[in-house]
Amino acid sequence: MTPIRVVVADDQELVRAGFGMILDAQPDIEVVAEACDGAEAVEAVRAHNPDVLLLDVRMPVMDGLEAARRVCEEFPATKVIMLTTFDIDDYVFDALYAGASGFLLKDVRRDDLAHGVRMVASGEALLAPSVTKRLIGEFAARRPGGRERAVRPPSKLLEQLTLREQETLRLIARGLSNAEIAAELVVSEHTVKTHVSNVLSKLGLRDRVHAVVFAYEAGAVVAGES
Repeated sequence: MTPIRVVVADDQELVRAGFGMILDAQPDIEVVAEACDGAEAVEAVRAHNPDVLLLDVRMPVMDGLEAARRVCEEFPATKVIMLTTFDIDDYVFDALYAGASGFLLKDVRRDDLAHGVRMVASGEALLAPSVTKRLIGEFAARRPGGRERAVRPPSKLLEQLTLREQETLRLIARGLSNAEIAAELVVSEHTVKTHVSNVLSKLGLRDRVHAVVFAYEAGAVVAGES
């Protein structure tokens, strides 16, 4: 089995080395490079083309948000996980808009660190459904206008989806897993995976986390809706 290739970027050497040691000890994960600032992180991704970039939000030379934007634009196949000391703050929200696939607190347990890398590498949402909903719900409340789109507003983009795909998007935004969506729609998990793939492809979204953001922006769900 090909290991998940990871770059770890943090300006604190102990954090960087600690995360690297934890991940390298996993049989299915390989740390291919480390970086001490945002500029080095971008160069490391260019040199090694990793599956996942662990990226500190606050770093010298180039901060994590700018590094995330550049990596997500240049290397869309590389998933970005932001490292932060804050549970929910504007940096996290900006990181999602920059293209990050989720975030981890720096005091994360070693098992949760490896699990998070695996989840993001596989295209799943990094955050637990309840945390995802809380995060995006607060995000939507803070930024009612949402981000601007150059071509068409999000509500227009929804028209590209079939009714079943729109329903799948709403269930993703509610934090349901594929198995839970399958039970809700009374279909197989394979069918759900197809719907999810179609939703991400048609809307040009990187992963499920960004599908949740999009659903709030487009008005498919409303913050606080159950």
